[in-house]
Amino acid sequence: MNFLLRFALRVAITIIMMSFGGRAGAATLADPTGTWLVEDGRARVRLERCGASRDRICGFIVWMKEPVDKRGQPYRDSENPDPDKRARALLGHQLIMGLQQTPEGRFAGDIYNAEDGKLYSVSLWRDAIDRLKLKGCLIRLLCQTQTWQQTLDVLPGQLVGLTGDLNGPRADKEWAAMPAPKPTQAKAK
Repeated sequence: MNFLLRFALRVAITIIMMSFGGRAGAATLADPTGTWLVEDGRARVRLERCGASRDRICGFIVWMKEPVDKRGQPYRDSENPDPDKRARALLGHQLIMGLQQTPEGRFAGDIYNAEDGKLYSVSLWRDAIDRLKLKGCLIRLLCQTQTWQQTLDVLPGQLVGLTGDLNGPRADKEWAAMPAPKPTQAKAK
C-alpha cells in the first residue's frame, strides 16, 4: 500500500509540474524579447514588442563595440536609400522591422543591413532560454544562421532608456509608438 501511495504521489507531482512548467517554459521560449549579443560580438540588439497591437517584434542596436570612427564621430547610416536617414547614428537605430509570428512559433520579416543599406528576409526564434537563432536569406537558397546570446548586464555606452526616450533607441517613423486600439463598447439597448 505504501508503494501505491508513493507512486500515485509521484504521478500527481509529475502531472502538476508538466502542466505548469510546460506552459511557462513554452511561453518563455517563444518570446524573443530581451537584449542579445550578436554572434561576432560587435553589437547588442534589443528586441521588443511593437506595432499597434504589440504583436510584432522590432529590434534596435543598443550597444556597439566600436560606436565611433577614427575621427571620434559616431558611425552613420550613410548607405540608407532614404536620404533623411543617412545622417542618423547607427547606435540606437532600428534594424529589425516588425517581425510577425509564424504558425511554427518563429518570427519572420525584414532586417536592415546598414553596411549596404538593404533589407533582407529574416526569421528568428529562441533555441534555448538564453540563445536566439537568427536566419537571414539573400534569396531562398542563400541563407545563413547566427546564434545570439542573451545578455542581462549593461556595458558602458549601452542605451538603456525606453524606445524614443533620450537615452534609448529610436524607432523608424512607421514603427514609432502607435496608440493602442480603443476597446469597443457594446451599445446600450
